[in-house]
Amino acid sequence: MLTLCDLYRLDGRVAIITGGASGIGATTAKLFASQGAKVVVADIQDEKGSALVKDLGPNSRYFHCDVSCEDQVSACVEFATSTYGKTLDIMFNNAGVVDAGKPEQAFLRITDIDASSFDHVCSVNVKGTLFGVKHAAKAMISSTDSMRCILNMCSISAVVAQRTYHSYTISKHAIIGITKTAASELGRHGIRVNCISPVGIITPLLTKLLQKLQPTLTSEQIQEAYVCNSELAGTKLEVEDVANAALFLCSQDAKYISGHNLVLDGGLSASRPFDPFRNPYE
Repeated sequence: MLTLCDLYRLDGRVAIITGGASGIGATTAKLFASQGAKVVVADIQDEKGSALVKDLGPNSRYFHCDVSCEDQVSACVEFATSTYGKTLDIMFNNAGVVDAGKPEQAFLRITDIDASSFDHVCSVNVKGTLFGVKHAAKAMISSTDSMRCILNMCSISAVVAQRTYHSYTISKHAIIGITKTAASELGRHGIRVNCISPVGIITPLLTKLLQKLQPTLTSEQIQEAYVCNSELAGTKLEVEDVANAALFLCSQDAKYISGHNLVLDGGLSASRPFDPFRNPYE
């Protein structure tokens, strides 16, 4: 009798996960590796990335990659294929930023957006995703394998606009466009392209960001706010849920799903905007 894990096996598949050293990326890397994938963790966090692949075992490698630099993305794909001696099967363009290293800039009014900050967010989120799609597709087109797929990390911000995070929201809307146009073209080569749009997840990065802007917030209060904001009573989205969604979309069970944006929000976007905390400038 087949188990759920049997259905989702990625045995022998070569997968690149950008932004894979921490958060959703690291959780997905662990899950993919447990399902038999040969994983390349691509990130700029060298210490974390190196430690992660050591834990993952012999079928994992770390590659320093700033996704906003096309040459580094191209080199990462070449590294994956040469290291494992086969074409790329899975590209998860997960790397992304909310702001340009200054948390307060994420909450600027649209009339106060800083051009350099906007450029940085779009360079990582939009260009980084586009470069990942481009170079993954170049590696995949020559293959006839039925499990080739590209997955892009999007956000609930691409489905419902928030009253802040303007640069981030704009960048995530662009990712849906990249996903759909790439799916339209690459389908003829048997390559699927999809994206995932999760609602806010309580990662250490998000907690740190919110506490910088509202120092009185405790981790417990942030947790409670996100649970209360859910349309599914008593539950919240966790990084493991996103990793499981990524596994499904990259598996054979999703063989006819392409050009799709999988929204993980517990039904929230069907009824109201996502806003667990008021804007700090109001």
